[in-house]
Amino acid sequence: MKIVQAALSFGTPISWSANWAWSLPLILLTLLVHVFGLLLIGETARRFLNGVTERHSYPAVFAGIVGGTSLSVTFLLAVDGMIWAVAYQLVGALPDTSSAVLYSLSAMTAYRHANLYLERHWQLMGAMEALNGMLLFGLTTAFLFGILQKTWELKGSGSR
Repeated sequence: MKIVQAALSFGTPISWSANWAWSLPLILLTLLVHVFGLLLIGETARRFLNGVTERHSYPAVFAGIVGGTSLSVTFLLAVDGMIWAVAYQLVGALPDTSSAVLYSLSAMTAYRHANLYLERHWQLMGAMEALNGMLLFGLTTAFLFGILQKTWELKGSGSR
C-alpha cells in the first residue's frame, strides 16, 4: 500500500489529480463490467423467455424473470462496488477491507448511513464513485424496464 501511495504522490502530498487518475479508469472499468454483465443477464433472460410456452403460468414466469434479473443486477452492482473498495484499499484511503466495502456501497447508493469518511485528499474520489453509481443505477433501471417490457409482451402473445 505504501508503495502505491508513494508512486502516486511523486514526492509531494497527494493531490486531487490522483483522485482523477484513479476515478476515471475506475468509472470506465465498472461501466464496462456492468454493461457486459447486463448483456449476459439479458441474454439469459431472453433464452428463458424463448423457452416459455402456453403451458407456463404467466405470473410465475413474470416473477421468475423479474426476481432473477433483479437479483442478478444486485450482484453485479455489488461487484462494481467491490472494484472501488479494492481501489480504496490500494491507495490507503480506508483502514480495512470491511470499511472500504461499506464506504464504497454507501457512496455508490448515496445511502451514507455509515460513519465512514475519506480523508480530505481522497474525498473527490468518493464523489466520483457516487457519480459512477448514478450512471450504473441508470443503466440498471433502463435494463430492468426493457426486461419488464419483454415479459409483458409475453402475456399479450397468449402465454398464461
